[in-house]
Amino acid sequence: MSPRDVLGLVLDLDILERYGGRLLDGLLVTIELVALSATLGFVLGLGLALARLSSHPLLAVLARGYIAFFRGTPILLQLFLVYYGAGQMRAPLETVGLWGLFREAFFCAVFTFTLNTAAYQAEILRGAIASLPAGQVEAAAALGLGRWQRLRHVVLPQALAVALRPLGNELILLIKASAVASLVTVLDLMGATRFVFARSFDLSVYLYAAAMYLVLVEIIRRSWEAMERRLTRHLTRA
Repeated sequence: MSPRDVLGLVLDLDILERYGGRLLDGLLVTIELVALSATLGFVLGLGLALARLSSHPLLAVLARGYIAFFRGTPILLQLFLVYYGAGQMRAPLETVGLWGLFREAFFCAVFTFTLNTAAYQAEILRGAIASLPAGQVEAAAALGLGRWQRLRHVVLPQALAVALRPLGNELILLIKASAVASLVTVLDLMGATRFVFARSFDLSVYLYAAAMYLVLVEIIRRSWEAMERRLTRHLTRA
């Protein structure tokens, strides 16, 4: 019995031959969805982290409330609020010219995932910034560096090195959480898998999807570890 025959006892290879292209298209949508959300979420999360550390009480309270909400409620609930809520706010959105975006399920998913991951990334970055020795910031101030110069040249480079691994974990969690986008008609990997199953009623398609998620996560994990080793090699030598 050939390896193909053995594999065929577990998986239906005809499904892969017929629908493999659709699954790959779904995988590309998942990658695009996660890449956009993680990048935008990092920018927003950095702003939230700085607001949390701000001496301005209103900024700190607003940032804390935002983070508490998005970390304390399910991402599926947040997605439904955005996706179905946008339809009920069509008139205001048309007034400001945003309805063209919010009527698209993909953008609603990107918007929701951005808001969600920003809350988690904000706490990661806040913790990393707070962990830095205060003496380094004081020394930078003594050298005449302004507030934003200290942040750019002293605080952020060191904080990002500390936050790198937790940010990688958050990225992996976002990849897995992105499967809920299929519930609002986004044809990501899970959405494509559900589409194929609805036509074939073959459970092996979910095994193929699981394998694709596993490969994607493993690629991200190994790439992140390589980047971490490269960026922190001076610490290892020390």
